[in-house]
Amino acid sequence: MKILFTGGGTGGHFYPIISVAQEVNNIKEQNKLADVELYYMSPTPFDAGELFNNHLIYKKNYAGKIRRYFSILNFFDLFKTGWGVIRSLWEIFLIYPDVVFGKGGYASFPALFAARLLRIPVVIHESDAVPGRVNKWAGKFAERIAVSYPEAAQFFPKDRVALTGNPIRKELFMPLITNAHEYLGLDANLKTIFIIGGSLGSRNINDVIMEALPSLLEKYQVIHQIGKDNLEETKKIVDAVLVNSQYRNRYKPYAYLDKLTLRSASGAADLVISRAGSTIFEIAAWGVPAIIIPISEKVSHDQIKNAYAYARTGAAIVIEEANLTGNILNAEINRILADKAIYEKMKASSVSSVRKDAGKQIAEELVKIALRHET
Repeated sequence: MKILFTGGGTGGHFYPIISVAQEVNNIKEQNKLADVELYYMSPTPFDAGELFNNHLIYKKNYAGKIRRYFSILNFFDLFKTGWGVIRSLWEIFLIYPDVVFGKGGYASFPALFAARLLRIPVVIHESDAVPGRVNKWAGKFAERIAVSYPEAAQFFPKDRVALTGNPIRKELFMPLITNAHEYLGLDANLKTIFIIGGSLGSRNINDVIMEALPSLLEKYQVIHQIGKDNLEETKKIVDAVLVNSQYRNRYKPYAYLDKLTLRSASGAADLVISRAGSTIFEIAAWGVPAIIIPISEKVSHDQIKNAYAYARTGAAIVIEEANLTGNILNAEINRILADKAIYEKMKASSVSSVRKDAGKQIAEELVKIALRHET
């Protein structure tokens, strides 16, 4: 039995694939399935360690990004995508998987197109409330379609779509609460704000945090995932902003959070500030209230819809970028953390909104289709 996964570019596409692969491996062990081979096809491996740990064989392809705005790069990326389709056709023909699982995004297009030409069954998953262009296209021929938000189901054929929620790595359902503060160098008696802008960080959020930071650190401590590209610049700003602050050690910046640090941060957090990508589902799994700051609608239509869909559960509030200032962010943080009734209601809503078996549901469907195709 062979299953090929495709997608990538960000953690929001990559890590749900890891979650599904974990569940496929569990099914393999529980049912003593022999000769199970898992492949991952994308322009980059994104996290080679996770691929290795979950027995995924990496296959490189190429994919061009078609931007929503005019750019000469769109012209060149058409050729990159064409070459990616040719390479994917060859690689997938050699593997000839029993099913292809697509997570969406431009990186998944070449492999999905090749699978369609080779008449290999396709299953896709859509993380956003409004599907992206690749998944809208793939939904026309995919055998099964999984969605994270009820709002997304209307874009796909009713007889092939299922509301599963978003696959989350099983270890993220278990935040490390014991010794988390000690591990991160935090004070267990202070409330903790965890700021995470997604797998690549968020420059706009970072800038507003810098504006609010002196006031925040008077009451709280902050774990801040800055992003690899923003680390050095942000450190210089922090040194200037907190030059005379007695609370400098309450601020904990990270370029990137490895698995242990992420589990510790989620265990220590009293409030999370985040973008509106797949991180939303991890926050729900942690059971922590959130302030969601979606990417501007000029850049992405998806995140605005995601943010308000999650806010309707009662687990979060939304601050749009156009309204975002240090003072407004500070006021909303204080309002949530100072009012126990508001806080507990948001926390309960967060816990009740999560679907813990999304990865398992998708894995079971993949195995079922693969076994049928194999015979």
